[in-house]
Amino acid sequence: MQNEFMHLAKEYFAKGASTELRVQRNRTRRTTLLKGNLVRNIRSESKGLCARVYKDGMYGFASSTDISKEAIISAVNAASENAAFLAGRIQKENKGLAQIESGSRQKDEEIKDLPQQTYIDFMRELDGLIEKRYDRLLSRTISVHCDSQEKIIQTSDGYSANIVLPRSYVYVTLSAEGKDGNPVELFTVAGSGGTFDSNFDDPAKLLPKVDELYEHLMKKAEGVYAKAGKKTCILSSDLAGMLAHEAVGHTVEADIVLGGSVALNLLNKQVASPLVSLVDFAHTAFGQTVPLPVYVDDEGTLAKDCVLIEDGILKNYMVNRELANVFNMEPCGNARAWDFNDEPLVRMRNTFILPGESSLEDMIASIDDGYYLLSSANGQADTTGEFMFGITCGYEIKNGKIGKAILDTTVSGVAFEMLKTVSMVGKDIKLSSSGFCGKKQPMAVSLGGPAIKCEINMGGR
Repeated sequence: MQNEFMHLAKEYFAKGASTELRVQRNRTRRTTLLKGNLVRNIRSESKGLCARVYKDGMYGFASSTDISKEAIISAVNAASENAAFLAGRIQKENKGLAQIESGSRQKDEEIKDLPQQTYIDFMRELDGLIEKRYDRLLSRTISVHCDSQEKIIQTSDGYSANIVLPRSYVYVTLSAEGKDGNPVELFTVAGSGGTFDSNFDDPAKLLPKVDELYEHLMKKAEGVYAKAGKKTCILSSDLAGMLAHEAVGHTVEADIVLGGSVALNLLNKQVASPLVSLVDFAHTAFGQTVPLPVYVDDEGTLAKDCVLIEDGILKNYMVNRELANVFNMEPCGNARAWDFNDEPLVRMRNTFILPGESSLEDMIASIDDGYYLLSSANGQADTTGEFMFGITCGYEIKNGKIGKAILDTTVSGVAFEMLKTVSMVGKDIKLSSSGFCGKKQPMAVSLGGPAIKCEINMGGR
């Protein structure tokens, strides 16, 4: 995505104000096969520019689907007028914006816009392999989801950047008949940040992952209902990551903190077991690039890691430039916008619990009567830290050994109370990046970490 006007943009910026200009294109490609039949085939794209101006303690925002010199001038002027309008009508303390580094960053890859037939051919080949391989299925669904963001950002006092953020995934959902005649279902997902052609070259390479899914499905078909009550459980990396994002991460986003989240009065206090540390990583973790790296955010702030919980102590909130001054914290690049007509909000990036020292085998062996919970299809949490997740795959633990699979159930609790019960943290980590965070606008995020042993409320049947 090229724009010959962007190098001239600063000529049109508002005088005596902080100005951000962003040109952006989002692409989404989705295809789905249901039992070999194509039931979804979508290509969508949005493209435009936006300007945001901070003046007299207020932000003004304006956007346009036109990308031209005239559109830049119009958007900056409209954003300036909107800031002045709000400043004249809303009374609040003006703490200004945190100072940030200035510089530039250029994109390090190109987006390959593959034809839709590429995804369809891949799915059909994988579907054929699945149909021949497994004989007890009621249904099978294969979906491809690819999206990308391309951004050119110019700011008056921060980084100028050209950013490319692609990601691509293949979802496989299988269903079978349970022992009571009702269907049971499980899904798995493969993929990560990167374009489809870089992540997938041979459908047969996904079969080991689908074999594992089918094995869990067959055990679930013979599964039993979990017993309700407070239980000792091991949460898999996926569930620990969801907990970190939904029930903890949102409560420590500074705008939600200002709105009255439970974290408002917990800074520098014990909120979890000393075994628990939680970090919102920018672009590198555990010696490798994270699934969805963020190098510069949409306010032009150079992205850095943000330590949220260290050895059980709440250390920081995630902030943008404005709220950094409110809470006297360093902005780490958490201001993110999904589309060209969205304003940047305080958002998570790659939020992981840090690994511990326990093996999964030792964690299982330490439990006489409990559960090993592997996956969830949905979850919800609120600003009090209360959460409820639907469990789709899990197993009993009896006398230190894995027992029968369990049917769909729920888990619930209060995050900062439940995390205090963590008694073991696994040494192996797993990262997931296929979901969206839905805070006012969608956002691609990644989450994960190790398995954790804790006390949690099981919903039972």
